[in-house]
Amino acid sequence: MRTTLTIDDHLLSEAKAVAARTHRTIGSVFEDALRQMLARADDPRSTTGAVRLPSDGGSGLQPGVDLENKEQIAELLGDNELSHGELRAPA
Repeated sequence: MRTTLTIDDHLLSEAKAVAARTHRTIGSVFEDALRQMLARADDPRSTTGAVRLPSDGGSGLQPGVDLENKEQIAELLGDNELSHGELRAPA
């Protein structure tokens, strides 16, 4: 189907570059981009912006742990290099 669209000059230039680089028509580049955008729009996770992070079922942060205190965290994790205030590059 033929149609007319008004497209930002910079966006059109980028699409033309992709078309040339991938040996495709500009129309096929726009079709693929539109398909991807429509697929994301149909995905309920994309509209809410919510992300579900994996959990190990633990009780969360231990009382008294300061996430800004790297020495305390290193000591709790048993990382002797950091718990003594040393910072060494990995080998």
